[in-house]
Parts: sequence; C-alpha cells; structure tokens
Amino acid sequence: METRQQGFLDSEPLREADEDLASEVNLNNPSMTEEEREEIQQELIKLEEEISTLKQVLSSKERQHAELKQKLGMTSLNELRNNLSRGWHDMQTSTAYKKTSETLSTAGQKTSAAFSTLGSAITRKLGDMRNSPSFKSFEEKVETTVSTIKTKVGGTGTGGSFEEVLSSAANASSQDTPTNNLTDDSERPC
Repeated sequence: METRQQGFLDSEPLREADEDLASEVNLNNPSMTEEEREEIQQELIKLEEEISTLKQVLSSKERQHAELKQKLGMTSLNELRNNLSRGWHDMQTSTAYKKTSETLSTAGQKTSAAFSTLGSAITRKLGDMRNSPSFKSFEEKVETTVSTIKTKVGGTGTGGSFEEVLSSAANASSQDTPTNNLTDDSERPC
C-alpha cells in the first residue's frame, strides 16, 4: 500500500482532540507563569461577558430602531426606493456619466447629420435619374402603352401624364380591395 505523508496543506478537518491539544500547547507556554495564565483567562472571560452584553444592547437598539421606523411609516420598500433614487442621482452627477452622455450626444448628432446627407444625396440622385433621357423614354413608353390599353379596352381616355396614370391605378386598386366583413354579425358564432 502506498503511504501518504501529511503536510500543512492537507484538508482534513480538525477533531476536538486536536483543538484541545492545540489549546494546551498555547496554555502551556513555558515562558508564561501560572499567574499570568490565570490573569489572561480572567481577562478572556471578562471580554466574553462584555461581548454578550454588547450583543444584547445591540439587539435591543435594533428592535427600538425597527419600532420607530414602523411608527413613522417607513417600510423597507420606501427605503429601497429612496436608496435607488439617491443612487440614480449620484450616478447622473458623476463625471463618468456626464462624459458618456456628452459622447453619446455628439455621436447622435453626427449620425443624424450623416443620415441627412445620405437622404439628400439619394433625393438628388433620384431627381437626376428622373430627368435622365432613359427615364424620359421609359415614361413615354409606359404612357403610350397605357393609352393603347385604354383605347382597346373600351374607352377613349386621354393618355395623361405618368403621375396621373399611376395615381389612377393606385385609386383603382384601393377601391378594389375586399373588406374583412365576410359575414353578418348575426351569422358569427359566439
């Protein structure tokens, strides 16, 4: 079998016997006299009594604190709300928040300007395209096709401009769309 040497870093828990042995080693300090040891033990007992008294006083003060807050109507929710409000205010007044806010504002302004420039460029390009000879030729072909179709279908309509043809087509399609009222209210199931 393999034997293992125990070192300082082993994680075995201390047993009560080990604790007693450790306390005996500390108490049996050869440089300390019996009087000094008893004096230290008395001081330790006195400190433990003071700690116990202070715990009782603290508990009493905490109860009194809770009662006074209850009389004033202060609840944990109100305190939480006040703490969050105070924290939000502190954050807004911090230099990091102010710098971040300024940076985001500047970025928003630059983005807005870029979109505005882009929109202007697109509008200008569309205007240039509409005034181009290719588009004019296409517009004329559509107008002649529409007027030809109108005369063949049964009317002696005027050709009109491209805008008029498009708007009349849009009006006709919006009037032809069916509604969702397929059944009467009396026929609908409950």
